[in-house]
Amino acid sequence: MAKVASEDLGTKPISKLLVKQAVPASIGILVMSLNILVDTIFVGNWIGSTAIAAINVVLPVSFFIAALGMSIGVGGSSIISRALGADNKSKALKTFGNQITLTLLFTVTLVVFGLLYVDDIIPAFGGKGAIFEPAKIYYIIVLYGVPFLALCMMGNTVIRAEGKPKFAMYAMMIPSVGNLILDYVFINLLDLGMYGAAWATTGSYMLCLLFIMWFFFSKNSELKLSFAHLGLDKLIVKEIGSLGFVTLARQAVVSITYLFMNNILFNLGGETSVTAYAIVGRMLMFALFPVFGITQGFLPIAGYNYGASKYSRVRETINTAIKYAVILATVIFILLMLFPDVITRLFTHDAEVLKETPSAMRWVFAATPIIAIQLIGAAYFQAIGKATPALLLTLTRQGFFFIPLILILPSFYGELGVWMSFPIADVLATIVTAYFLNREIRKTLIKPISE
Repeated sequence: MAKVASEDLGTKPISKLLVKQAVPASIGILVMSLNILVDTIFVGNWIGSTAIAAINVVLPVSFFIAALGMSIGVGGSSIISRALGADNKSKALKTFGNQITLTLLFTVTLVVFGLLYVDDIIPAFGGKGAIFEPAKIYYIIVLYGVPFLALCMMGNTVIRAEGKPKFAMYAMMIPSVGNLILDYVFINLLDLGMYGAAWATTGSYMLCLLFIMWFFFSKNSELKLSFAHLGLDKLIVKEIGSLGFVTLARQAVVSITYLFMNNILFNLGGETSVTAYAIVGRMLMFALFPVFGITQGFLPIAGYNYGASKYSRVRETINTAIKYAVILATVIFILLMLFPDVITRLFTHDAEVLKETPSAMRWVFAATPIIAIQLIGAAYFQAIGKATPALLLTLTRQGFFFIPLILILPSFYGELGVWMSFPIADVLATIVTAYFLNREIRKTLIKPISE
């Protein structure tokens, strides 16, 4: 039964496959995003608006380390999808084993360094003034749980590569629901403040890992590992690294972006501006969940069919994914343009934050309808194993356009220049990605082929 699930990726109608893959992924991302959103609402209302800014300072550090697991997972899962498409199960197993070993080696090492230099890292990411102490409390405790999160993120991508999107959805839902329950107990009932928020987060990562371990030991998975698969294979590690580096580079740029944004906004508007950015950032994670879900659902379908040389199905997958994602992104855009004030009031009652955030939110989401092209385009190159273009297109928006813009525009427009940088970067990145995606389709996918 397990094998049929992966073979479905090469035979069933693309639209049905995309829905089957994207809906669970979207629900999983929705629940995870709701967790982050509600967690921020709880923290803002039960601890205070400064606590929101403190968590925003810590997230890029902890998420970068955890993103090692995601990058190893995405890189390896691209290999697994193509290996299953080519009926090479031994390579899929060896790849999975190497993913586990690499995730543990890298994340534990970085956590140790992260704890050693805590007093230098937090101020560097904007944890200054009243933000420093709550950020330090949250940072230390959450960092203990980061290796668990990294293993969860890695395992989740492998589950999806097997063609089991529902289980991947459950893996994303469990820590989200667990975190909200633990938040209520630790913060509201036990009044543990930032300690409670941090232990709720770390505890939720542990719950997620327990579920993922159960999945791979159960009959639901076709990847049954032995200790021999954990030994590192030079060629597989190299391929995982080249493809996974795309995801890692993206998260590294995200972390650098947080570093610049928190410091620039703190200098321009103090804790209020950092808090406004934290709220807008949560909405970026939450509001775009269906677009991210389609991107996640797109990856295994494109990778499998490319591995099976079914190029017309790959073209159809690209077109269908972009069409669905653009429609959903447009709906999101309309809602955010109409109700930014209502959304902001969910997080805080701070008058200054309420005044600043709605305008910032409108600017940040101004180019939302077109971002699907950029996301799907970059994901395509990753799905088919072309690491270099995937890396460059992934870095285009934030690395090549956004960071330079936030360093230049505030000199002319002040804080408004920071918010204007978002839609400008989105438009420029989309134009570049559309050009390279169209060129790749004409070069590789449009040619006589017997399928």
